[in-house]
Amino acid sequence: MTKFVLIAALGAIAGVSAAGPAAVNLGQAGNYAILSKAGISTVPTSVITGDIGVSPIDSTAITGFSLAADSNNASATSTQVIGSVYAADYAMTTPADLTVTIGDMEVAYTDAAGRTPPDFLNNGTGDLGGKTLGPGLYTFSSSVKIPTDCTISGSSTDTWIFQMSGDLTMAANKRITLDGGALASNIFWQVAGFVEVEVGAHMEGILLVKTAAHFRTGSSLNGRILAQTAVTLQSSTVTQPHLGRILAQTADILA
Repeated sequence: MTKFVLIAALGAIAGVSAAGPAAVNLGQAGNYAILSKAGISTVPTSVITGDIGVSPIDSTAITGFSLAADSNNASATSTQVIGSVYAADYAMTTPADLTVTIGDMEVAYTDAAGRTPPDFLNNGTGDLGGKTLGPGLYTFSSSVKIPTDCTISGSSTDTWIFQMSGDLTMAANKRITLDGGALASNIFWQVAGFVEVEVGAHMEGILLVKTAAHFRTGSSLNGRILAQTAVTLQSSTVTQPHLGRILAQTADILA
């Protein structure tokens, strides 16, 4: 009986109307809080909730973490990571798994970059400061800046994709706030340039970055950093997102 109730519950959730484009499939890259092809560095102390990994570069490109290898040398731990650390030179299935994972990250980036047509098109300087952003596909033929606080507003089933041909920069001590049940796991930032989150700023969503991602002192992210070059952290906090509201809906229906 419980089985059929659970199926009905999940069906009810799936039937909830959603706005915005289809979500980007991250594949195995969705198992990581931070993933990089060129290295991850930290100025301690950072706090990362979730796994981190590098490939095809090896573990020498993970710096500032004081890594301790596990007994099989398949992964490592760090006092700054609530999770595991993986690199292409580790043992067992880790190198092969990372090859697939990096491939999934690149596919996800290409998918997000290729979405059309935009719901919102900006051919000038992208300025999200002070705005409330509903679900949809946002396309910027420029860099995007967040000089003041902004809000992403929608339900837990809505999706946002932000495409930009340049960089994404967020000013010091500013923040993105989620409203109405919007989930960081449904927000995708496709950035052809670099990401720069300044001192004390707070970001939300999945960062699909063609080049580097820099998080300055005291900055934070509720989301994932999936970068095709280097990731640098300075006493930063990165927390992988979860489907808390969807699970809560399931629990309410089952109750």
